[in-house]
Amino acid sequence: MLLPYHDEDFIEAGVDEAGRGCLVGSLFVAAVILPKDFNNTLLNDSKKLSEKRRYQLRDIILKEAIAYSVEEISAEVIDEINILNATYLGMNRAVSNLAVKPEQILIDGNRFKSTVDIPHKCIVKGDGKFYSIAAASILAKTYRDDYITELSALYPEYGWDKNKSYGTEHHRAAIAKHGTTPLHRKSFKVKL
Repeated sequence: MLLPYHDEDFIEAGVDEAGRGCLVGSLFVAAVILPKDFNNTLLNDSKKLSEKRRYQLRDIILKEAIAYSVEEISAEVIDEINILNATYLGMNRAVSNLAVKPEQILIDGNRFKSTVDIPHKCIVKGDGKFYSIAAASILAKTYRDDYITELSALYPEYGWDKNKSYGTEHHRAAIAKHGTTPLHRKSFKVKL
């Protein structure tokens, strides 16, 4: 069961990303501030939800959030500064672009390099523990899925509409047969 907040006395923003381990395209990072009394028993880590449920919950989150921000970090930036630093960049941008300034940030994961003057807590598997992080995970995942589905029309042979550009067996086989596309992250090594 997810918790509504880490500390009742602070305005908290949950932060999560999607697409970090993908071979193609941008990384998406979301930050979400939910009301303290927000309660939805269906909300969970985006990876544990069906695609249909994620999109249903996205509509609820967008409607009920006090503030939210979704940031896109391009493959070119990922290749230039590496995926970890690109994740930090996206997280800091997402928090900075919230319409309401949080008093505490809840980061999904075990580390964060902050450039914002706001206290933060890193919470391993936080998207399965706190509503705000779960909400951020759903926004990041659905916005990235929309993006990669559009890209898949350009290169249908790679199956991105199904594998979301992760290094699945089908995706790796398509790379072996057709090579990489201009959209593939050049800094990622692919085992074929």
